[in-house]
Amino acid sequence: MTARRFRLGLGVALVAIIALAGLLAPWIAPFDPNASGADVLSGATATHWMGTDDLGRDVYSRVLHGARISLLVGPLAALVTAIIGVPFGLLAGYARGRLNQFLVQVMDLFIALPNLVLALIITVMVGATLLNIVLVLGIVMWPEMARLVRGQVMSLRETPFIEAARSIGCKPSRILAFHIWPNIMRIVAAQMAIAVSAAIFTAASLGFLGLGLPPPAADWGSMVQSGFDYLSLNPLLSLAPGAAVALTVLGFYLVGRSVE
Repeated sequence: MTARRFRLGLGVALVAIIALAGLLAPWIAPFDPNASGADVLSGATATHWMGTDDLGRDVYSRVLHGARISLLVGPLAALVTAIIGVPFGLLAGYARGRLNQFLVQVMDLFIALPNLVLALIITVMVGATLLNIVLVLGIVMWPEMARLVRGQVMSLRETPFIEAARSIGCKPSRILAFHIWPNIMRIVAAQMAIAVSAAIFTAASLGFLGLGLPPPAADWGSMVQSGFDYLSLNPLLSLAPGAAVALTVLGFYLVGRSVE
């Protein structure tokens, strides 16, 4: 087994496990993730496998339901990234002259600020709802997709088969749609998987900084942050959701790099 196949297999396995946990959470979670109980800040027991938080909520059930949120936010944010970044990158890669310079400057303007910083600024302005977080993540991540697509288009636009299509009168839109796009689809798909991992990590970071989904949502980042004050009583309050974030991000990243 090659290293690439091993990475792909490991990535797919991690994503599949997290996805199944999220999909089956309503049936396999032993408790309502938002239901408070009298057993507050308990350690791992036969009843509460990962203990309970400061409100008596079952940590294991909340981690499972948190997967549903992350697997909704990540792919949707990656889709927004592709919807904005792919057409922009195609145009920026094929255009020349002032239009090319303008498009590159727009990309550089967004890339100048780190994704998390830009996401924090926009989220503070618009509010932390599920839709807003998805849109914010897509907006801050699209330049990476556009830059990748632009580079691929620039490497293809001077190749003989593109020159041949241009010489017989094919319009730029047709060249982009039927000659260039099919040759970069795989790279775009790989970048989307990586974008999912980046979106999940950034969303968790927003939650950790207090700008995730509002309570009582089982947001992994918020769970990590809220558990910090009680690490001596139950380390799993932060470790369990933190590990879930790490494994999910790793899974999608490995899939993306392997496909690429």
